[in-house]
Amino acid sequence: MRAMSFDLNFTEEQLALVQTAREFAQKEIVPVAGKHDEHGTFPSEIFKKAWELGLMNCEVPEEYGGLGLSCLSYTLIQEEIAYGCAGINTTMVANMLGAMPVLIAGNAEQKKKYLGWLTREPIFAAYCCSEPDAGSDVAGLSTRVTKHGDEYVLNGQKRWITNGGVASFYTVLATFDKSLKHKGITCFVVDANTPGVRVGKKEDKMGQRSSNTTDVIFDDVKVPKSALLGEEGAGFKVAMKTFDRSRPWIAAGAAGLIRRALEESRNYALERKTFGVPIASHQAIQFILAEMAIAYETTRLLCHKAAWMIDNGKIDSIVSSYAKAYGADAAMRVATDAVQVFGGYGYTKEYPVEKLMRDAKLLQIYEGTSQIQRIVIARNLLGVK
Repeated sequence: MRAMSFDLNFTEEQLALVQTAREFAQKEIVPVAGKHDEHGTFPSEIFKKAWELGLMNCEVPEEYGGLGLSCLSYTLIQEEIAYGCAGINTTMVANMLGAMPVLIAGNAEQKKKYLGWLTREPIFAAYCCSEPDAGSDVAGLSTRVTKHGDEYVLNGQKRWITNGGVASFYTVLATFDKSLKHKGITCFVVDANTPGVRVGKKEDKMGQRSSNTTDVIFDDVKVPKSALLGEEGAGFKVAMKTFDRSRPWIAAGAAGLIRRALEESRNYALERKTFGVPIASHQAIQFILAEMAIAYETTRLLCHKAAWMIDNGKIDSIVSSYAKAYGADAAMRVATDAVQVFGGYGYTKEYPVEKLMRDAKLLQIYEGTSQIQRIVIARNLLGVK
């Protein structure tokens, strides 16, 4: 069997996708991103246009009405959207995140219903994993599930759920017995209009303010056996497989944010003058710009490698964690340096770099913090399970 090699050449289709997403970001997102950030508003009209263009739910297979794009192709789109606004990109990515457990563990009927729903209507999905006392530690979640015949009952509170207040359905992780840790966790798909499901408080966030982040509460929510994704007790594996698939997406968003920070900083450095010359003439600024460029290229390469491995059936947690950890940390560093390049102006809302800095921070937190990624990496290196 011939070994497959990592290829950096993009197809004509991929290049066309990049161009479509880039034009969309420049025309529809960049001009209004600041307004939605300031007011914390959810730009429904942008998402409807993105859905119509095929820029959402991109990895949904063709048999369910989707484009069936590869993970690599999807990351190319995300970079362009995140260049325009990381918060808007997060909303779009969260749809695919909410759908991923269905894609991974769903049966034919579940895939037809829920994946088909996403491509038939411009709706939203949400992934309900995090809780007030359980974020990156999935095995520590407290949302309970009890079984009564062929029916299950869910009780618990989910927190920091992207698309939580706008989703039409949720993929939900719950445990039969918290003392069983990961062995008790089970995954369900739940319609938002199911009795007992309600949306809690909307978070007033530091950054990525255009994305909808809320609590989702399950109060004696009865769901049928048909809501079970995979087998009882297999939810932790579904969650881990979902994160392996989603972490390259975060790196793609980081790459877009880094590129935006680099371009804004470069343009400003060529215009702003001190001591009679553009600040780009000073070695101190040149070094900052060079480091930004290195961060962009490295983040992008790690992202593409992780996505390529997924597409070739070589899913590797450690590579996904490399991409997510490095990309998130690099984005925060680059955004902070961009504010420094702009000086006092960078600390005001007159220029976009202060928003980039606020938006970047969340990349280090969601989908497993940068510290959790290092735990994953270290355990892989040491052979610890």
